[in-house]
Amino acid sequence: MTEHSTVHSVTYDLLRTLELTTVFGNPGSTEQPFLQEFPEDFSYVLALQEASVVAMADAFAQVTGRPALANLHSSAGVGNAMGSVVAAYHGGTPLIITSGQQHRELVIGDPYLGNREAITMPKPWVKWSYEPARAEDVPEAFMRAYAEALQPPTGPVYLSIPMDDWRKPLSGFTRRRTVSNRVAPDTERLRAFADRISASRRPALVFGPEVDRSGGWDAAVSLAEKLRASVYGAPLMDRASFPEDHPQFGGPLGMSVKTISDRLTGHDLVVVIGAEVFRYYPYVPGDYLPSDTELLQITADPAVAAAARVGDSLLGDPAIAIELLLDMVTEGSARTAPEPMPRPRELPRTPNSPLTPPEVYAALSRVRPSEAVIVNESTSTLAQQVEWLPTTRTGSFFATASGGIGWGTPAAVGVALADRDRGVERPVVGLIGDGSFQYSVQALYTAAQHDLPIVYVVMRNHEYSILKSFAVLEETPGVPGLDLPGIDIASLARGFGCRAVEAETTDDLEREFTAALSAGTTTVIVVPTQPQKAML
Repeated sequence: MTEHSTVHSVTYDLLRTLELTTVFGNPGSTEQPFLQEFPEDFSYVLALQEASVVAMADAFAQVTGRPALANLHSSAGVGNAMGSVVAAYHGGTPLIITSGQQHRELVIGDPYLGNREAITMPKPWVKWSYEPARAEDVPEAFMRAYAEALQPPTGPVYLSIPMDDWRKPLSGFTRRRTVSNRVAPDTERLRAFADRISASRRPALVFGPEVDRSGGWDAAVSLAEKLRASVYGAPLMDRASFPEDHPQFGGPLGMSVKTISDRLTGHDLVVVIGAEVFRYYPYVPGDYLPSDTELLQITADPAVAAAARVGDSLLGDPAIAIELLLDMVTEGSARTAPEPMPRPRELPRTPNSPLTPPEVYAALSRVRPSEAVIVNESTSTLAQQVEWLPTTRTGSFFATASGGIGWGTPAAVGVALADRDRGVERPVVGLIGDGSFQYSVQALYTAAQHDLPIVYVVMRNHEYSILKSFAVLEETPGVPGLDLPGIDIASLARGFGCRAVEAETTDDLEREFTAALSAGTTTVIVVPTQPQKAML
């Protein structure tokens, strides 16, 4: 044993070898023993609230392509973070989430800041939850957490670590392991799928978030073009996996059972790759598939395959499956070319005041750099983004994978930090609704402290517009709490250290957006807009 070798020093040595040298956190007293004498070769990203901690780490992991480490405070911090943990779980993000537990000698008496039933608390939204039985097990717990998070289906894991463990003497940990993060599909079953696809008269392809995460963007384009198939965006997608300006792209598939079934009418075969079948909301009854339509699903997640209401499933890495299918399927040159997504792009003859969302998106389409990445949490205007600001590059669109809000503002911070970490320069644009913005406005502090080149465009319509749309659909009039008057977003942004401006017209927006691209820091552009009825 080297002099002064402890659980703390041994664990940090392991974290170095696993490239877990960026820690996202909000420090609490039970976490300080872990953070003491923080090494100079590590980076600590301070967020002012734990939900933002996890959302930042989530986006960071998605962009870097490797697990990220988030450090929370006992049960209270885990509780604050749970909404973002749910998003990471649904998004399949490899995260190692840790929190401090009280001193082992005190735990039996339910002490203040003790985490009761620590391993139960984050379930079912983590793949694995563990509190080491001995201090000596802490490094190996991190090793297993890394393996659990990275292996398919990827996802968040949780460790609760008693605060006195870190100072315990430990000679070292030498059992560092490597694990595979891709699983090839069964070739025989995949060939049977390929035969059914080749025999299809009018196939439809639905590429889901797993495709982009697995690096399958280019192969997906090649497969669609070889098959001459229609391509649709997966419902409620959190990553785009196909260029939305491609002539074979037919637009988003829809959200409800009835809408999706109606959209698929006329297709004899639907091939869903890297997505659930399907993410449904709201409930509008209908047939799960048209009567003359069959469905095939390829996913890396056994739970996603098991939960499908219709169709035949195949487990495997989506990118590998698509690459293999390319050699197995026959050309579809005899098929009629699909109709591209209609883009009416209609604007009022005279400018509105406040602006309508289409006017906002039209202005952004004129000034957005082609390499920009978009993080969208303006939930009532997602259809306008697809129409005016189509995603055309891999890894350049992010949204929450859960049904909550508050993920987008800190996620943009995680994207920008990940780009800096991997030496990539591109604008990061956060399109955020004013309701979503308030859930995690404190994330602006982290953005400003790191001088991140993020441009937030906050559409201020003074209401939860998406919920008003649901109220109409669900026939629930008179719901309280859907209006948001009296919020000075620009002043809040300045208070957290950001540059903030108001944009009343499209000329204002284009000018301020262009200026923000070269500002060298975070800019919040507040745009008063009219409420938008969401397309459900």
